[in-house]
Amino acid sequence: MTQQQLSARGKPASTTAERAQPVTRREPTMLLPPVDIRETGEAILIEADMPGVSPDSLKVEIADERLTLEGTLAVDLPESMTSVDADLRGSHYQRQFTLGRQAIDPERIHAELKNGVLRVSLQKRESHRARRIPITS
Repeated sequence: MTQQQLSARGKPASTTAERAQPVTRREPTMLLPPVDIRETGEAILIEADMPGVSPDSLKVEIADERLTLEGTLAVDLPESMTSVDADLRGSHYQRQFTLGRQAIDPERIHAELKNGVLRVSLQKRESHRARRIPITS
């Protein structure tokens, strides 16, 4: 294709000078960890995959009806090695969820990090738990 045909298709034609510009690295992006969310009669259970995050760099916070999961990825290299390039562009995980304030008991939230998987158990208040209704005849 000629440059005129490329321009007509909506793609800008690049010149040799434009291609010779040095490529700059983009800033690391925020990683969205994949999550599984399940609900039982007593709790809402969240499992987030956050490989490479240590318990020290992990933050689980609930404020203003919002649950925040944050963690910094730590890659341990031996002292004699330095990182030249990596396939992973981000170095920080973050995920937020909006919760119903009345449904969750903030005093009974439990979080555990094991083998790169963060498990958060949000216990429901007694008034919001499922209960069976008796049927009379």
